[in-house]
Amino acid sequence: MNYRHLFEKPFFLSSFSLLILCSSACSQNKSSAPVIRFTKQMIAAESFESVNVFDVNNDGKPDIVSGSFWYEGPDFFKAHYIGPVKRYNEYWDDFSTIPLDVNGDGRMDFITGSWFSNSLHWKENPGNNTGIWTDHLIDSTGNVEAAQGWDVDNDGTIEIVPNNPNFPLKFYKLEKDAGGKASGKFAKTEVAPKQGHGLGFGDINADGRGDFIISDGWLEAPANPLKETWVLHKEFNLGQASVPVLVEDVNGDGKNDIISGQGHDYGLDWYEQTMDKSGKRNWVKHAIDPNNSMFHTMQWVDIDGDGKPELITGKRYRAHDTDPGVHDPAGLYYYKWNGESFTKQIISYGPLGEGKGTGLYFAVADLRGTGRKDIVVAGKDGLYVFYNDGAAAVSNKGK
Repeated sequence: MNYRHLFEKPFFLSSFSLLILCSSACSQNKSSAPVIRFTKQMIAAESFESVNVFDVNNDGKPDIVSGSFWYEGPDFFKAHYIGPVKRYNEYWDDFSTIPLDVNGDGRMDFITGSWFSNSLHWKENPGNNTGIWTDHLIDSTGNVEAAQGWDVDNDGTIEIVPNNPNFPLKFYKLEKDAGGKASGKFAKTEVAPKQGHGLGFGDINADGRGDFIISDGWLEAPANPLKETWVLHKEFNLGQASVPVLVEDVNGDGKNDIISGQGHDYGLDWYEQTMDKSGKRNWVKHAIDPNNSMFHTMQWVDIDGDGKPELITGKRYRAHDTDPGVHDPAGLYYYKWNGESFTKQIISYGPLGEGKGTGLYFAVADLRGTGRKDIVVAGKDGLYVFYNDGAAAVSNKGK
């Protein structure tokens, strides 16, 4: 039975949260962008760590999918059972939620990864509101820390890329028939013999092809990513990096940089790509937020509607119960580039029950048709939506 309680409340900063906000953000407040207000709504007390948003029942309204349930839009009150997910102590063996119509029937399915069963699966949408979603094995991959969907071969359809620490790096391409219909089957391409904790994808060397980022370097994409060799460049070490690692031009100099969090330790940083006179590529590390831990996942999305993306991330609540900072308050934040550094804004912060972490896999989507992007976060601390209410009013009193 799904025991869920629904409530809404405006987001207010506690005095302690305000102190943290000012100490980390006000000191570098060179951005004139307004602070965005959010309304926090609990969807369910379920403790799955992955969530995504897509239209399950083809009614034109976004639904929320997390673990064993999907929650019907637009109010997400009605829960539908997807099927069982195995639990290992406090972990559910469900480490991703990647929407994709795998069998070409016009209904959105999703892909998930399993750490404990060392495998990648897809869940088949039955096309009704009551049926169990059939589980299909894609491959035995090794432990899946999380998986991502990226268009590796630039054909318009995402490939599935699991992060398998200490196992080979590979991706899975959905096979299609001559008419372009998805077949329900995947073809595997191996990229490298080993990967660590952390995975990213993006064009590092500006050749128009997406490269892979792993913890100890980047893998240069060949002209044919399905058949030719990927070349490893060991130019940095990201530690136990986030999934994903972001590849973005942070400072607008025309070269893509790297944003990486520590998934099981303190630290959130960006690595500036530079080039010396000889043409050698170098990476300059800049701290974004060294005082918080377990930045396990993140997104680069325009959350304030000014046409420029922000970094959205936070603490994964109880990533491991022995991780540095595990007893620190949980938090969800966005960081805005102000031209010189990142300014931190707190969306949620505090002890369990007040602050909210990110889990393993979160979603950013316009749930109400307002034109503003909302944030949906799962985790061991529950499933929540943070509705984006736009910019806070600025008072001129006393000026």
